[in-house]
Amino acid sequence: MTSLLQKLTTGFAAAALALGLTVPAAEAGKIRIALAETPSDEVAAFFVALDRAKANGLDYEWTAFSDEELAIQAVLSGQMDIGFGTPYAAMQRSKAPVRIIFQISKLKFFPVTTKKYAKLEDLNGEPIMLHSRGGGTDSIANVIEDRLNIKFGKRSYVPGSSNRVAALMAGQADATIIDLSNKNKLMKIAGDKFNVLPMFEVDASDEALFANLDWMKKNSQAVDIFVKALVSVYRDMHKDPTMVKRETDPNGPIGQLPKEVLEGLDAFFVEAVEGGLYDPNGGGMKAAKADLEWYSKAGQLQGDPASLNPDDFWYFDPLNKATK
Repeated sequence: MTSLLQKLTTGFAAAALALGLTVPAAEAGKIRIALAETPSDEVAAFFVALDRAKANGLDYEWTAFSDEELAIQAVLSGQMDIGFGTPYAAMQRSKAPVRIIFQISKLKFFPVTTKKYAKLEDLNGEPIMLHSRGGGTDSIANVIEDRLNIKFGKRSYVPGSSNRVAALMAGQADATIIDLSNKNKLMKIAGDKFNVLPMFEVDASDEALFANLDWMKKNSQAVDIFVKALVSVYRDMHKDPTMVKRETDPNGPIGQLPKEVLEGLDAFFVEAVEGGLYDPNGGGMKAAKADLEWYSKAGQLQGDPASLNPDDFWYFDPLNKATK
């Protein structure tokens, strides 16, 4: 994965893990994107959209941060322009003019355990391993507790579903919540050792794109190109999920992933689209309302969700223009 952490020569810039990294000021017309983890099959469609946006004149660079909290802070501080995550708590707490513009994926995650457990209620009082404090899996755990009237034991945080799978396989944990891709991989290689526990439906955002509202208005042309490219890919993907692999740049960050990951792209996106992981129209008002309800119940937003204004958390103009 070392090559993923080096500057790419075809329009990409730093891909280094950004713990304490100093990022230079953005060049005119260039947007700086903060990923919440290193590139994986889950964001292959996103990188296809970046390629389409680049073909329409967008200049950009991306940096892979080690977790969502760092990506959020990088945008709040002005170090980066657009970030990955669901920064509802940070937006409400900081009062910063940060808004979400596109739903990358929904919270389609799966509780996976050793054979010690057969249902979610069995995890009452048991330790669980999650992605990050305040992130999507942390929110899922909160809502599970609320709906089932249980209480998890100690929560530990290990960013990256693949890393949590490795911990399960090594016997370092008995329960976690992981994404679709890694759930499939785990059950394929060790389905006799683990259970996927039944889970209720969730339509709220797992990953979304957000940026400073003032920056978006000053750079409206770049933002419009970017969002239009995302919508075009998501709509094409719903018509034919195999287009993601066909349009993936073999020399780009996704093209450099292990061979077995690339060979599984078609199967992943076929199942992801069928499973409703992506909204072909980028979420919009529907996602905003679902998010406000979910993250309120998850304890990340204060107040009655019915009293919260979606415009305080989303900026709908770029998406409205792209989906006309």
